[in-house]
Amino acid sequence: MSYYQTDYYDGRNQQSLDAKVSAVMKSVYVKMFLALLVTAATAWLAAAWGTEANVAYFIATHSWVYWGLAILELGLVFFITARLNKLSPAMSTGLFYLFAIVNGLTLSIIFLAFSFASIFKTFIITAGVFGAMSVYGYFTNRDLTKIGSLLYMALFGLIILCVVNMFWANSTLDWIVSGLGVLIFIGLTAWDTQKIKQMTQQYPAMADGRLATWGALSLYLDFINLFLYLLRFFGSSRD
Repeated sequence: MSYYQTDYYDGRNQQSLDAKVSAVMKSVYVKMFLALLVTAATAWLAAAWGTEANVAYFIATHSWVYWGLAILELGLVFFITARLNKLSPAMSTGLFYLFAIVNGLTLSIIFLAFSFASIFKTFIITAGVFGAMSVYGYFTNRDLTKIGSLLYMALFGLIILCVVNMFWANSTLDWIVSGLGVLIFIGLTAWDTQKIKQMTQQYPAMADGRLATWGALSLYLDFINLFLYLLRFFGSSRD
């Protein structure tokens, strides 16, 4: 095979790989967007259905229900991640949307504490910040691997601080935790986006729907956590 033929086939292979990456990323964002809609609709319905004794109020006033839902969420995340290669694309997608529903129920209690206007405003801010960092993660030529590792270590430290402050209830530490949370999930958004792109390039055979679901779950978690930490800064109490 001549040099020009080799160059031609390399070019065709690169175009095919670029098309695969583009298709996977589009699927990631579509699944993530739909999951956010499912979560938002579930949370709003749980908070709006009925009078004061609605589903959100029941969750907020029965700690065992809230923690049960939180444990179920963690279980679904770990199960989807650990069994991704063994689950069918349809099953992994279905479990992802089930997780979005459960998360919507746990998040419904924010409608009891914050005004709808401030929640909506924070959502828009989150969407803007998330979008900018995801675009950066997709197009940057900088390898974010080391930064991602540091961010995950920082995330573990943040979890420890959150647990400590559950007992200490220090308002200053709460603001520090919120600020760190915003910075960590801004960084993780860029890193996760780049990681999804790299995994698609390295393992194109996996791009059958399961990889898109895993990527959507990763970015969904980044978005939700960023939203919750920003809500501490921009949220205002209900009248």
